[in-house]
Amino acid sequence: MSGRVLGIVPARLASSRLPRKPLYPLLGKPLIEWVWKRVVAMSVLDHAVIATDSDEVAEVCRALGAPVEMTSAEHPSGTDRVAEVADRPGFRDFDFIANVQGDEPLLREPHLAAAVDLVRTGGWQVGTCATPLLFDDARKDPSVVKVARAASGRALYFSRAPIPYKRDDRPTPEELEREPFLRHIGLYAYTRDALSDWVALAPSRLEQLEMLEQLRPLEAGLRIGVAVVGAADPGVDTPADVLRMESRLNELSAPTFA
Repeated sequence: MSGRVLGIVPARLASSRLPRKPLYPLLGKPLIEWVWKRVVAMSVLDHAVIATDSDEVAEVCRALGAPVEMTSAEHPSGTDRVAEVADRPGFRDFDFIANVQGDEPLLREPHLAAAVDLVRTGGWQVGTCATPLLFDDARKDPSVVKVARAASGRALYFSRAPIPYKRDDRPTPEELEREPFLRHIGLYAYTRDALSDWVALAPSRLEQLEMLEQLRPLEAGLRIGVAVVGAADPGVDTPADVLRMESRLNELSAPTFA
């Protein structure tokens, strides 16, 4: 199935763990600038916009040449913000929607393309990605979201707990380098109908327990496909993440943006 893909970057100024996250400086430039420069170069997207409820964020983004859509300040999640924009008349001719996290300055296009392919050609309602956990610390860390999937690629469960649990012993380093021990990468592609169905659902019991909104559509029966991809850099959620990301960007000889 062919179809046009709209990329939407939700950028919320309020953040409990990293104040003013979209504008937080990385090597002297706001986080949202790093993300946007990455997103706008991706050929998998036919068009991309930034969705925000902050005039300050909007001003910074427009100075970068990024199209900005102002949204309600009442949204409980980035998914709701993405859905508001996707439903506007100017974007209704896009068949598929990609939710590109605004805190992923090293997002890789093949990962996003894998999620898009799951909904565009794979027949899934929602597509997302995962990568091997690699380290036991990550397996036990509740801030690292784990996912278990079926052989078909269907998501079975997302959790902050160490799933799947190896009863007799902890996984070996070699086991953590492959399935079934997977870290979820929080980017999504949706069919238009699936996105509408997701945001129409009330928060679910498991979602509220784990504080993971992807459990809401999973509980409701939406088919979520999970593509296993290669190594992925984590996003930026805390001041410690900022330091790690700056070090990583320096390692990669971060470009200077005009």
